[in-house]
Amino acid sequence: MLVYNHATGQVTEQETRFPDDNENVWLHMTAPEAKQVEQVLKHQFRCHPLVVEDCIKLKQRPKVDRYKDHVFMTFFAVVDKQLTTVEIAIVIGKNFVITICKEPLPLSDELKTHLLQVEGSMEHSGRILYYLLDRCVDDYTDIINQIEDRVDRLEQMIYRNPYVHVAREIFKSKRKMHHLRRIIAEEKTMLGTLTHQNFPYIRQEADVYFIDIYDHISRVVDSLDVFRESLTGLLELQMSIKSDRMNEIMKTLTIISSIFLPLTFIVGLYGMNFKDIPELNWNFGYIYVWIVMIVVTISMWAIFKWKKWI
Repeated sequence: MLVYNHATGQVTEQETRFPDDNENVWLHMTAPEAKQVEQVLKHQFRCHPLVVEDCIKLKQRPKVDRYKDHVFMTFFAVVDKQLTTVEIAIVIGKNFVITICKEPLPLSDELKTHLLQVEGSMEHSGRILYYLLDRCVDDYTDIINQIEDRVDRLEQMIYRNPYVHVAREIFKSKRKMHHLRRIIAEEKTMLGTLTHQNFPYIRQEADVYFIDIYDHISRVVDSLDVFRESLTGLLELQMSIKSDRMNEIMKTLTIISSIFLPLTFIVGLYGMNFKDIPELNWNFGYIYVWIVMIVVTISMWAIFKWKKWI
């Protein structure tokens, strides 16, 4: 637990306890047991029983619940490139912020380092909450950049080889982005309500910072919508390129068949077993037939070129 003393302006690490009036604290709990959560929230910080229950279960959607002496909030962090999300239960009081999650969060160590090193970063609960949410939304932005790189990679793969098997990866990415988009859209709505007028632990001068987070998360939602449409477009692009390739193949085969059709007729005509075929007695009949077939082939090729079929 990090404790900020208003009198000295120092941040120190101490054992878990309820803060004094001149202190402000941040307590982070990773994968705690139910008894530990109950001991800290119920007995030390005197939180509402529903808050204790939600922090134990950690199966909530993004939301904000207001109680008499504290506020309960649920937010999500993205922890890896596979778009895995981890729920964070946040309890905000007058002089404390408690965060609880089931898995280790890289951002928790970064936030701890920031709060220890940056002077005045724990002056009030709203400021700690801002740094926490800002870290989560920054991770969203990094994930958006990774998704953009993934979409570009898939697009290049399809252009190089339209028969590459990317449908499964595209569908998996779309499903994950749909899940992530639903969570972030709800968080966007929730952040829209975080102002000093309806949130008791945010100061008026901090409103501009939460508006900045709201702008960032709005861009994330818009980007996710664009990437979902891009993935759908990649499937359509692949089908279109496949169709174009198939049309080119069929066109080539049709031209070859069209050229050989009259040639087949000629050799078939002179291959008939009839005695009275006049050309059979010509001295140069074989050469004449070859000349006719060559002329027919060149003529048909010229006609196809003139029609711009090849």
